Amino acid sequence: MLIKVCGLTRQADVDLAASFGASMCGFIFHPVSPRCVSPVQAASLESGSMLRVGVFVEQDAEEICRIMAEARLDMAQLHGRQDAACARAVGAQRVIRVIWPARYCHRALLYNELQNHADACACYLLDAGLAGGGSGVRLDWEDLNHLPSPRPWLLAGGLSAENVGLALSRCSPDGVDFNSGVEDAPGQKNAQKLAAALAVAAKQKGNRYLS
Repeated sequence: MLIKVCGLTRQADVDLAASFGASMCGFIFHPVSPRCVSPVQAASLESGSMLRVGVFVEQDAEEICRIMAEARLDMAQLHGRQDAACARAVGAQRVIRVIWPARYCHRALLYNELQNHADACACYLLDAGLAGGGSGVRLDWEDLNHLPSPRPWLLAGGLSAENVGLALSRCSPDGVDFNSGVEDAPGQKNAQKLAAALAVAAKQKGNRYLS
């Protein structure tokens, strides 16, 4: 099971995520986000063996690549309107493509969207709402059961120790993404909430892993 902790801003929280078994750590590079960090700040946060993920909303491929180099990132989570050409310019094997299932009135449309991005990403992240992230809004988990995804996918959207077990019993993602559900305030993780949430997630077995 891939476990990602996103919206990190402090070394203490990065250390906690690593110690509790997270496989990915996320840094947000969107100026209006209360969890936004600069490339220099992200670069200063040591993350051990965790994959370092940058969340990008408005940046183009050139800026994404520049920030990735400066912040020592392994992957780019494309959270905005970046198209497949942008993803390929960044490097498909380095891209996490965010998809919002609520945008699609029929499951077939969601499946088509997954297929459309399959050759331009390493995995997907399915988030709640229609845009943005870190809002705490949850997805309809049962609607994602038996999702025929051509790539590994991570479940996001208001996950916490209280609900991640239920979420994983209703659908079968390859990973989970924690953010607001393990915080005291935006960008400030709570050690007890984080430990409890990751302990539940770590008991689950994902189907696929990133190569």
